[in-house]
Amino acid sequence: MAHFTVRSLPFVLLLCSSRSSEAYRPVFIVHGLFDGPKQFKTLTNFIQKVHPGTQVTIPDLYPDVLSVWPLWTQVKVFRSKLEPLLKQAEEGAHLLCFSQGGVICRALLSVMPSHNVHSFISLSAPLAGQYGDTDYLKKIFPKYLKKRIYKVCYSRLGQELSICQYWNDPHHRNKYLKYNNFLPRINGEIQHNYTNVWRENFMKIKKLVLVGGPDDGVITPWQSSQFGFYNINENVSTMRNREYYRSDVFGLKTLDTRGDVSVCVQSGVGHVHWHQNYSVFSSCIQQWLT
Repeated sequence: MAHFTVRSLPFVLLLCSSRSSEAYRPVFIVHGLFDGPKQFKTLTNFIQKVHPGTQVTIPDLYPDVLSVWPLWTQVKVFRSKLEPLLKQAEEGAHLLCFSQGGVICRALLSVMPSHNVHSFISLSAPLAGQYGDTDYLKKIFPKYLKKRIYKVCYSRLGQELSICQYWNDPHHRNKYLKYNNFLPRINGEIQHNYTNVWRENFMKIKKLVLVGGPDDGVITPWQSSQFGFYNINENVSTMRNREYYRSDVFGLKTLDTRGDVSVCVQSGVGHVHWHQNYSVFSSCIQQWLT
């Protein structure tokens, strides 16, 4: 049996510190609408402060105005960038995705058959869709109100804009299901040839972390960040009452039943501040990045 003297203690501590830093899985961050990697320096600092040595990667893809490109195009390019890097992470990796980036990551986890994502942390993302007048919306549709945007979004031309691919008008659900070629597909609201395969791929994650709150001001309803959404009367139906949960069509109920869904609600946080708020990081994110 090996024996250590007091003089060898610093070396032992250094060795343990080195091993602990190497134990942290790499983190991949995907940005949201109208932002890019530069907006995530604060979050990167948070991660590396509490978990020294963590490798944080933020792909510089579709930043700023380019983020309005069609989501399937973005998913394809993000996949080509991230999939090889994920394969290099022998112990798995974490996917931390903000706003529209959460929807992109939701699709990535469906279409990547051999991913090794441990925690998928969705930070204030419109996972069940978006239906509300916001500053973001006015940048794209300055002359339209939410009640009329479906006329643009639910068309072939409209589906060339990212926001239209998760625009979910509860008053025009038939058009949403017929013309939206992205969100209803990944959430299993439309059955297709890959429904079961995508379900199996998505359920490979070990933890699903859903972060959002009532003062977000952009994600509408804010419960969409946790898979809740409006019914036709614009009353919010929470995650466990949604049909895609009850039918478990993409594995959400299975993840929840096995205890692998964490819901974190934070009040007083505006949309652009989620990734800059240390309280959000320490309460909702930090524990899932080991």
